[in-house]
Amino acid sequence: MDGTVLVADDDRTIRTVLTQALTRAGCKVHATSSLLTLMRWVEEGKGDLVISDVMMPDGNGLEALPRISKERPGLPVIIISAQNTIKTAIQATEAAAFDYLPKPFDLPDLMKRAARALATKRRLAPPIAVPRQEGDDLPLVGSTAVMQALYRLVARVMNTELPVLVTGESGTGKSLIARAIHDFSDRRAEPFVVASGADLMGVDLSGAEAAASLLARARGGSILFEEVSDYDAESQARIVRMLDSLGEGAPRIMATSQADLSQRMQAGQFRQDLFYRLGGVTIHVPALRERVDDIPLLAEHFLARAEREGAAPRRLAADAMDVVRAHNWPGNVRQLANTVRRLVATSTEEVVTRAEVEQVLGNQPGIEPARSGTDSERLSGSVERHLRRYFDLHGGMLPPPGLHQRILREVEGPLIEIALEATAGNQAKCADLLGINRNTLRKKITELDIRVTRRRKLM
Repeated sequence: MDGTVLVADDDRTIRTVLTQALTRAGCKVHATSSLLTLMRWVEEGKGDLVISDVMMPDGNGLEALPRISKERPGLPVIIISAQNTIKTAIQATEAAAFDYLPKPFDLPDLMKRAARALATKRRLAPPIAVPRQEGDDLPLVGSTAVMQALYRLVARVMNTELPVLVTGESGTGKSLIARAIHDFSDRRAEPFVVASGADLMGVDLSGAEAAASLLARARGGSILFEEVSDYDAESQARIVRMLDSLGEGAPRIMATSQADLSQRMQAGQFRQDLFYRLGGVTIHVPALRERVDDIPLLAEHFLARAEREGAAPRRLAADAMDVVRAHNWPGNVRQLANTVRRLVATSTEEVVTRAEVEQVLGNQPGIEPARSGTDSERLSGSVERHLRRYFDLHGGMLPPPGLHQRILREVEGPLIEIALEATAGNQAKCADLLGINRNTLRKKITELDIRVTRRRKLM
């Protein structure tokens, strides 16, 4: 790497780490805790790359981006932020940041992005004003890699003309993603219309009357068909005819689906022509169990929201948070939000105890998450589909290094846990069942932090 990097962050540790890493890579580094100092360096013509935090003691790094762009067109800026929400990612993209990374960031990943920024001659696009929101209640919160990749994909596609299909289980926030795409796009001043099969009823074969009514309501905004997989054949045909009639100035089309539309199509339950018309960009929203590290962040978000709405302040005890984090959450984010709301309402003390969490979770029905595969599907097919979604979420970029070990860990963990449960915690029997050495099993139990208990045998 070659060039001068301006680092602005009020965290001394981060400044030190970045300075050392960039210097070892061959860069010159100027580091500061002041946005004012950063802007002076930019105005003086210093720097080939800026790496800046958002919240600084004397200003906001995102709000400084238009000034940097005006003063030094083409100077790339990488934004790093502990505010791990979709709003931050979109604001960084709209303000023409070269890249955006959440804190805590992966240092090798940041170094690769810095090298790419230094090597790329890039003229920044003029910034677009971000709409003001009422509060900060958009519950699309997450610092995990899958959520950050989703945020970046949303930011890249929000101002395109492509139709968007948002997939995922019930309660993951599919409609929220569609709404965010509209609210942060250049269509934000136009209506956002949520349509259903009933909105298309009573149409003649050309679909003229209902289509005209729906298009008139949406104008140049967005139309969202929720759970389009549930539409009957007649409604699907009407959507196809409506989409074929769209002209200049038509609204953007989006749809959500809990079911796997490709499987529905292969089974003859969903029209092939509609599938390809809706799938310009497919955005998969991961289940909560696929981003376990976001659960404490979301729980704290919902607790804070309840307090803003007038409830007494509440916080989860450490062991109570452990229970929340370990729960499977078949109802996803919606179930977590309702659980937190119930805990806030029923807890009498400021600190919510483990027993209170266990009681609330124990009283909830065991909802089974939606399955996109069939009972006869081979494990390899399910794994392949999961991995393809994982790669798609990175929007043309490679996932962070170390993928092989991460995938093996995700498979080995539940495999060993279930095998231990099946053998009532007998490690000798479990090792024999798995076909591995007992010492290897012990090592895996330690590495994967698996708790071994004597349970009733499953079989």
